[in-house]
This record gives sequence, C-alpha cells and structure tokens, in this order.
Amino acid sequence: MPDNRAAAAASLPPTIATDLAKISAALDGVIPARREQNLLVATWNLRAFAGLTQKWHAGPKHSTKRDWHAVACIAQILSRFDLVAIQEIRRNTAAARFLLQRLGPDWRMIVSDVTEGDAGNGERLSFFYRHDRVQPSGLVGEIVLPPGPSGDPARQFARSPYAASFTRAGAEFILATVHILWGNKPADRLPEVTAFAQWLRDWADRPDDWNQNLLVLGDFNLDRLGEPLYEAFVSTGLFPPAEMNIVPRTIFDDDQTKHFYDQIAWFSTPNDISLLTSLAYTRRGGHFDFVPHAFQQLTKNELSWRISDHYPLWVEFDVQPP
Repeated sequence: MPDNRAAAAASLPPTIATDLAKISAALDGVIPARREQNLLVATWNLRAFAGLTQKWHAGPKHSTKRDWHAVACIAQILSRFDLVAIQEIRRNTAAARFLLQRLGPDWRMIVSDVTEGDAGNGERLSFFYRHDRVQPSGLVGEIVLPPGPSGDPARQFARSPYAASFTRAGAEFILATVHILWGNKPADRLPEVTAFAQWLRDWADRPDDWNQNLLVLGDFNLDRLGEPLYEAFVSTGLFPPAEMNIVPRTIFDDDQTKHFYDQIAWFSTPNDISLLTSLAYTRRGGHFDFVPHAFQQLTKNELSWRISDHYPLWVEFDVQPP
C-alpha cells in the first residue's frame, strides 16, 4: 500500500486550499469550539470509503473518484470533533489510512473487521478520536445476539454493531455504532432496529456490567419520525435529542423527502430525563452541510462519491467528572 505521509503533509494546490478555507469558515459558524470541559461527538456515513486515487485530482479515467482532495475535505470537517463514529469503511482501508494521516499525529482510529457475506457489503465500523482529548478505556467488542428461547441460534446483524469505551476528563462513556441493513423495503430493517434497541437496553440494565453512559450512533436507515422503524428505535427508551429532528440526513434530502437515517441517542426516563452520568447534553447539536463549500463543479451525485451522500451529525456534552 502506498505511503501517503508525504502527500498528507505536502503543500496544498491553491484550488484545494481554497475549498478547505471555505469549509473551515463554515465550520466556525456551526461547530462549538473545544473547551476544557466539553466533548464533541459526531457520526458520519462516508459512502463506500475504500480505495483512493493517489493524486490530488481524480480524472475521468480514474475508476476511484475519491482522491487526496476529497479526503482532505473530510479531514477538515472531522478535525473539529473529539470523537467520530464512521460507517461504511470497506475492506480496502487506503482512504481511511490517508484520512488518519491527514488528520495528523493527535488522532487515532479503532476499526472493526469486515462482516463477511453479501449482506455485510464488505463494510467495517470505526471510531476516529483525538487522543489528547479522548482516551480508550479498555472495552472493545462486537454485538452478538444470544440464542432464542428454544436455543436456536439467533439471526445476526448483517453488519455486526461495534462498541468501544472512552474517557474524557475523568468521565467514562461507551459508544455503540451500527449500519442497519437497507433491504428491499423498510420492513426488512425492522428486525435489526428492534434487536439493536433491545440489546442495548438489556446491556444498560444489567447490574455489575461495563455499561455506564451508553451512547448509540450510526446509520439506522430510519425513514420518518413516528413511523414503525423510528418507533422501534425509541421503544426501549433511547432519546434522540430534538435538535436532530429538524436537520436533513443526506445531501439529496429536501423538504419533501426528509429522512432520519442517521442518529445519535442515549437512554432516558419516560419523562425524558437523561440517564447519562457525568455527561450533560448542552442542547447544541445538528449537522454540517459541506455541499456549498467544495467541488462546486460537480453534481451532487458526483460529490457523493468524493465526500459522501450523508451529512455528519454532531452533539456537544459538558463533562462533569464523578
């Protein structure tokens, strides 16, 4: 695999430097600044994040349209957060490795193995984190469903959900991320959404387990607020903040087709009191719209293969150590 460290550190071509400056200026108006006691968490489905054209500009003859320019734009966005769950990293990790190099020496990544089989789509799940702000605290694992009442093996997730624990300023928390099977129709997603929500609820309720401060994030392929998929997601007490109900999820969404695919959530009581300890949601969260700030010559479909078809979602917490 080519060593991209030199490219990651090289001087940027002027057109790319302009795109990154536009993204940075837009981020300044949306994402809160880092503070001593805050935590900035994000989730992003990066469309088919796999191979990489080893040039600043992928041309018409390049089969892989994601190039150094595209990953530099992605890194510019991710750099504003402390911890990001990324979905759709593929078996080929060339783009992921270059992204880490582009983010710089303060960043680390934890990546799952590939879920085999056609439904797994050759995908991995991952966490990118800034290690001077967030540190792993030891727990890493994939969610495996237990046998059913008759002892028969349960049907497992098409792409095994992935969880890891971290600490920030003395507070420990666990992130669980997933990319739910799309299927041929919305009903095909319902079993996985239901099983994931129930498994997390059972984990949160088990005494003497490693289960403090569970945060759920990823691409759940939920269609609409209040429809069966969404109701299954929240049925066990998961609380998606209201700020997430008013933002689009994909660059193709508009007022007529607003989806709820991606989510960030945690458990709460029936009267919406958060069950998180040491983390207080600041009521600041949303998405970042990168479309107006890069690759202006491309169509949205073309842009989706460079950066993504999904927007990143983010939330801010104040850390209150126990």
